[in-house]
Amino acid sequence: MALEAIVLHSFFQNYKMKVFIRSASCISPQETFNNNLFTHEAKVYNTDFLDVVEPDYKNLIDAKLLRRMSKIVRMGVATASGCLQQAGITNVDAIITGTAYGCMVDSESFLKNIVLQEEQMLSPTAFIQSTHNTVAAQIALMLKCHNYNNTYVHRGFSFEHALTDAMLLLQENAAQHILTGSADELTELTFSVLKRMGIYKQQPVNNTMLYTTATRGSIAGQGAAFFLLSGEAGANDLAAINALQTFYTPAGITAIEQNIQNFLSAQNIPAAAVDLVITGRNGDADNDKLYDALNASIFKNIPVKAYKHLSGEYPTAASFAVWLAATILQRQKLPLCFKDAPIDEKPVKKILIYNNYQHKYHSIFLLSATA
Repeated sequence: MALEAIVLHSFFQNYKMKVFIRSASCISPQETFNNNLFTHEAKVYNTDFLDVVEPDYKNLIDAKLLRRMSKIVRMGVATASGCLQQAGITNVDAIITGTAYGCMVDSESFLKNIVLQEEQMLSPTAFIQSTHNTVAAQIALMLKCHNYNNTYVHRGFSFEHALTDAMLLLQENAAQHILTGSADELTELTFSVLKRMGIYKQQPVNNTMLYTTATRGSIAGQGAAFFLLSGEAGANDLAAINALQTFYTPAGITAIEQNIQNFLSAQNIPAAAVDLVITGRNGDADNDKLYDALNASIFKNIPVKAYKHLSGEYPTAASFAVWLAATILQRQKLPLCFKDAPIDEKPVKKILIYNNYQHKYHSIFLLSATA
């Protein structure tokens, strides 16, 4: 993993890419599928585990298929369908997804049945539906799409590498429209294991007060976000993704600052030209020291907002941040939960996203308005 991240880091320093987001759809612990996050206050939870707000799937997925889909597959297929409906197209040239956990419900069900049935007379259904590429496969079956189909399972870089693949295909003119995104679900069993490891809070917290807890761990999250990407600008694009960079286990805050500065320099923009920074601050006391240091240095005098009190923490949570940034750029409006950010006086043209997962997987995105 470390070697792969280094190779990608070097590549993005030497090549500039720009792709356009035709449409985007997101299912999360907030009411994001219908964009109510921008017209209503954020949902408040007093818990350590955020569940998703699911839409009425019957309007998006055939009822016969819906009965056989697990939660993560429903989320992935619904967000993909939402993307295509928004863009007004019926098929794509490639489907690329990322997931860290895969289909946890089906995986746990199959393993439980192995034990309970003493490895006898096992139904293969749960095993077949537990593979990590199930979401991408179901989308392809639904669309009858026989084109390029790939799933990345790279822990905290799963979404970033799926997006990287899509950007490379578009740069090479190997595809015109690509559906890319990520999905991760969290079960009670998996959550209890990760909580015991200290990744999540030991006590329930109010998600709106997440960044003031000063204790170990974050709040658990899950969700799905998909984007329809094109290499050519369109009349109704939400936003453009100018660049993406990943780096793995940096030596410390100085190395992180240098990576961010190099990233901006490669795009020929100073930090002051960024209108909004969205960070992966997650409420973990040690993790948030990093963001405090960045806010006092490279992000000083730039409006900075965090998003994981909305989505929760999970390996592909950066996809929620990209959806959020693209929607802000398209609407030129902040969600109500960001109303204290002092950027209402001027247009939002450039948004920088900096995220890290478990102090290992660091990613930077630069998005810009297209109008």
